Amino acid sequence: MNAHRTKIAIVTGAGSGIGRAVAVELLRTGWSVTLAGRRAERLEETAALARAALADAPPGAAGEPAGQPAGKESTSLCVRTDVSRPEEVAALFDATRNRFGRLDLLFNNAGTFGPGGVPFEELPYDAWRHVVGTNLDGAFLCAQAAYRQMKEQDPQGGRIINNGSISAHTPRPRSAAYTATKHALTGLTKSLSLDGRPYRIVCGQIDIGNAATDMTSRMTTGALQANGEVAAEPVMDVEDVARTVRHMAELPLEANVQFATVLASGMPYVGRG
Repeated sequence: MNAHRTKIAIVTGAGSGIGRAVAVELLRTGWSVTLAGRRAERLEETAALARAALADAPPGAAGEPAGQPAGKESTSLCVRTDVSRPEEVAALFDATRNRFGRLDLLFNNAGTFGPGGVPFEELPYDAWRHVVGTNLDGAFLCAQAAYRQMKEQDPQGGRIINNGSISAHTPRPRSAAYTATKHALTGLTKSLSLDGRPYRIVCGQIDIGNAATDMTSRMTTGALQANGEVAAEPVMDVEDVARTVRHMAELPLEANVQFATVLASGMPYVGRG
């Protein structure tokens, strides 16, 4: 594989939060990226942010991949996608293949927390299904499409990075649907890592805690704790997450970060509950 060619990625949930930050980081450093998400206007905003970051970057800026000057060849493609719908996932990967010819990375990021603060016995089944459909079914559909393309392409192989969560290890109160899907993602990650070995397909997982995004804005004002209290929690810069994902993505396929945990240093995780 030519280390100097432009690498191709798909980022799901690219219209906001962690997905947006990762997409901008990849585009800023020379990747071409398909931005996938439910709202086309938010994807276009992400693409515009990446163009602005490239315009502001001085020549030879730190963090550029060797042999791939930032912005020289990177291109974004916006594809409105509901990852819980098989036909839309198929269209996403077809569009990427038609535009770029191959796929080096899937950042399997799209997800939803679901209704917050609902006691388990009151959680509606349709809310459970919505969370499972997005977080687990969507991750499966995207991973399967990426796996098929990476297996068939020449040169063979690629990388899948699943966005787990601190909740893949330790739940928050009243988060059964979200926590169940994130635990399941860990099993998916391990299975993909094993099944992909013959085809140079590697899979890792990043478990993220309290990155500063719209989804975690409530953390700074108060979040329900295991002891029943409501307390503010520290958050970290989402760009620190994006740089970690890029590090995982740019390893050679002979190396893999199987699991990485990136969290705000003071958040209640070690010893939580």
